[in-house]
Amino acid sequence: MINAAIVGLGRWARRLVDSVQGKSEAIRFAAAQTRTPANAADYCRQKNIRLLDDFQSVLASPDIDAVVLATPHSQHVEQICAAAAAGKHVFVEKPVALDVASARRAAEACRKAGVVLAAGFVRRFHPSTRELFARARDGRLGTLCSLIGEQSHSAGKWEDIASWRSDPLETPAGALAGIGIHNLDLMIGLGGPIREVHCLVARRGPQDILDTTTVLLSFESGAAGSLFCSLVTAAAFRLAVYGTEGVAEVLDPSLQTFRFLRAHKSPAEHRQPVTAEVIESPGYDMIAAELAAFAHSVDTGAPFPVPVGEVIHGVAAFEAIVASARSGQAVRLS
Repeated sequence: MINAAIVGLGRWARRLVDSVQGKSEAIRFAAAQTRTPANAADYCRQKNIRLLDDFQSVLASPDIDAVVLATPHSQHVEQICAAAAAGKHVFVEKPVALDVASARRAAEACRKAGVVLAAGFVRRFHPSTRELFARARDGRLGTLCSLIGEQSHSAGKWEDIASWRSDPLETPAGALAGIGIHNLDLMIGLGGPIREVHCLVARRGPQDILDTTTVLLSFESGAAGSLFCSLVTAAAFRLAVYGTEGVAEVLDPSLQTFRFLRAHKSPAEHRQPVTAEVIESPGYDMIAAELAAFAHSVDTGAPFPVPVGEVIHGVAAFEAIVASARSGQAVRLS
């Protein structure tokens, strides 16, 4: 079992802790550090976590094997580099960085220090998305034609606009950094490198923030894609992959439903009704799974299931989408 420190103790950080503390044989949170310790003292006592004064105290603690960063996006790179220099493995919430040069610097710092760098793309760990990846890789989908990602929820209607999560410098391009980046990561994992993006952002809810994002993508493979995310509508999730041999999709905000439709192979088949194959995986704890995978990588040296190269390319795509949102023009990745 590895001992980790949670850095940042907001809503999502507590979800991370709650998923494993006292339940996992792979990882436990032994320490915590936050900018607002008074707000976290009771929680840390309940979870048997010692609350440290500052990030340097975390890095100086010899019993801490790894840090888990659930901090504002602009702080990630300096925290990653400092943790690597202290010999601490790093799990960091998405996005790892706000620009690709910084992402490369963070990854190189971890490589040189010989520590794990794991990005928190939790949806990669659900059985439904693993099934989708398996069918894309083993040829059951055929040649990929198009990838469609959709994710939404309502929190933008009441999110505190003074929060860093509402700061356009921390979360540019509307709903992209908050939720859309998950499907962007999955689409890169499935479709490969992205060549060009064209983004539109809009304000559709009551708050004075950009809350709705739509992106067209072209992949180097020749496939196309579309990405939609919104912070001001009903909670929903869909990731669909259209291939020459079939269509596969993951549905539901919990990702619990996998659905596959096999393409007809002949004129005779074309006249027959299509029966969908459906696999349900209710109640799966993706967060516990990703943290267990991180602990496994730390313990064994095995690669973390989200490849660093794909993470860096995701930041490049993120940076291009932000540029496109600002200009209103298509942007080609360099």
